[in-house]
Amino acid sequence: MLAYRHLFHAGSFADVFKHALLARLLVGLAGKEKPYFYLDTHAGAGRYDLAHEWAWKGREFAGGIGKLWDRKDAPGGLAPYLDAVRSENPKGRLRFYPGSPLIALKLRRHDDRIALAELNGTDCAGLEAAVARARHVAVHRMDGYQALQAFLPPPERRGLVLVDSSFDRSGEFQRIVRALKDAYGRWPTGIFAVWYPLMEPAALRGFAREILKSGIRKVLRLEFSIHPAGWKLTLRGCGMLVVNPPWRFEAEARALLDWLWRALAVEGAGGVKVDWLAPER
Repeated sequence: MLAYRHLFHAGSFADVFKHALLARLLVGLAGKEKPYFYLDTHAGAGRYDLAHEWAWKGREFAGGIGKLWDRKDAPGGLAPYLDAVRSENPKGRLRFYPGSPLIALKLRRHDDRIALAELNGTDCAGLEAAVARARHVAVHRMDGYQALQAFLPPPERRGLVLVDSSFDRSGEFQRIVRALKDAYGRWPTGIFAVWYPLMEPAALRGFAREILKSGIRKVLRLEFSIHPAGWKLTLRGCGMLVVNPPWRFEAEARALLDWLWRALAVEGAGGVKVDWLAPER
């Protein structure tokens, strides 16, 4: 787990998917006046230099944010996300890509509070530098699943948790289900966004079954792929489960992902799925 470095994948189509949806969730939370709490369990380094040799090894950003950078026809729903990326590149040339902590920092209001957990020492140091002196932002070098236990429920009572594991060890789906069930039990009104890669169908079906068995309700499932179903050379797609999504988020996400699929899909492959894995009782 500690060997994973997101710089190899920064700005990829999976990041675009994840961060565009994250931005919409944060905008939804900001629709009410009271402050909210944002917890990022696998926060990473915060900012990624796309000119670095690691980013250029696979050039995954070219198939993600690189395809959107010069587009003039992006829908309004993408604006909060794209504005956050552009704020890291004030000279107009794409070089730096913000991770979820900086996107959250860009979109939060004066009294909203942010907690960022990252276990990798190097990335944690980079994260601390990236958010240095920001008000109401705390960086913690700790395991993300321990952070769920340490910081929930928050005093604000409103908020969002992003669970964005690297999936570089076996059994991660099981760990997510256990951690999410415990966190939901202590904070059933919180919004939880869980990113996951599209893996073999049996693993995904098992994950869905375990979520249903957990008793967690109001779970929206969003999946996005840009390669055919049998694609194995690289990540073919990814998904996000959103527990307690804000009002209108389903419709916003559906329209957003449809546009992104047309912009990013390789020769029309893959597709978008938005459905309720577990509806509200």
